[in-house]
Amino acid sequence: MDATPYPFHPDQALEIFREAILLVNRRIINRKEVIDQIFSAMLMREHALIQSRTGAAKSLLAQQIFSMFEGANVFMVQASKEQQPDTYFGGLDIEELKKGRIMHNTENSLVESEFGFIDEIFDANDYTLRALLTTLNERALILGVQQVPARVHSVIAATNYLRVSEITEALLDRFIFKALFIPAKEAYTQFQIAQRYLQHKGQPSIPERRIPYALLKRTSDIIRGVDAEFSVTIPYHVIFLANSVIRYYEMQKNRMIKEHPENHPHVKDYYISPRTYSRAMDMLRVSAFLNGRMEVVPEDVENLWYLYTVVGIREEKELFQKCYNTIYKQLTSSRAFDEINRLLEFQEFLEYLKKNPDAMQHPLTEIEGQPIRRTLKEWAKETLGITDASVEQNRRLLEGYFKSFEPLTEELADFLKHTECDIQELFHPGGHIWT
Repeated sequence: MDATPYPFHPDQALEIFREAILLVNRRIINRKEVIDQIFSAMLMREHALIQSRTGAAKSLLAQQIFSMFEGANVFMVQASKEQQPDTYFGGLDIEELKKGRIMHNTENSLVESEFGFIDEIFDANDYTLRALLTTLNERALILGVQQVPARVHSVIAATNYLRVSEITEALLDRFIFKALFIPAKEAYTQFQIAQRYLQHKGQPSIPERRIPYALLKRTSDIIRGVDAEFSVTIPYHVIFLANSVIRYYEMQKNRMIKEHPENHPHVKDYYISPRTYSRAMDMLRVSAFLNGRMEVVPEDVENLWYLYTVVGIREEKELFQKCYNTIYKQLTSSRAFDEINRLLEFQEFLEYLKKNPDAMQHPLTEIEGQPIRRTLKEWAKETLGITDASVEQNRRLLEGYFKSFEPLTEELADFLKHTECDIQELFHPGGHIWT
């Protein structure tokens, strides 16, 4: 993050991004969900992959989105099997080569570009794709002895087909946002496309007001939770809901693959990598931000379908929404959200005690800066008949409070089991069971 952050106010940034999304939708017909998805990727500093048949305006969509920004370099290339890494990272430095060192001159390459578009990415050979992996994920060029940071913010890749191999599977994991263009056949949509072509001749239109790249970068810092001034908060119960929905969707997706393998000839199972799993929090912040909020609400969890399904495959979207509705109804009908917030605050308090063992030598209800302190104090007064917990009563207080939780759902029961282990570890490090 820059020492001097870009002048920023959330409401102004929201207006600018909404205006940009609207303009791209007017220019690129019938691609609203994909456009929303790609802007989400850019706000998260992630990459997007678009698959479709030839002539579906994949490159036009990428160019139109990139044209919305100023102050950013754009690297564009059409992949082919004959290409070597220097196509993406710059030609070899002749002077360094004379010294026996293989170094790339990165000027005007992907390394020194904020945005990139790689057309027909799976036409590239595995050696080149392997070299791209680190640049896309670590934002660095690491080839041999050369290690330099890369300015890459977001890359959009396009393909007419998927090529399955160990390398391409790893590459696909770098493109956590994926979309499939289904050709539009409706007469009205075809008329709109023809109308836009006559107006713009198949070229991107430059908006009157472009977004400074610095604004995108600053907003991205906020979305990723690394900005010093602003933050989009995520309540505990929303995190719990999101994790529950994601796990349930993964289970249901694998069940669908197992029951209908003929519909998934190249897929053995559906796997959400830790990399993609962790990005759910950023996607929740994107959803809240684009809806004009600086706090995530449970309804934002439904928008995780942009991240965990292939946009354009209706069945995947419907399955995710069904999973969301099932888990949400289960948690709201059983009062589980209140219990979740209380339990997660308690877990946070246990983590604090693990890191600060000296705190156990003082009344736990008097520890400052912990949200659970007041709840513990109220519970102790009502249940144990005391207003303060002495040092000797700390253990009794924690054990008794823990037993007040109700395992209203399977997920809560699992959390309680692990929380019990945390309490045991707190009083008996090394695995001894307290009684």
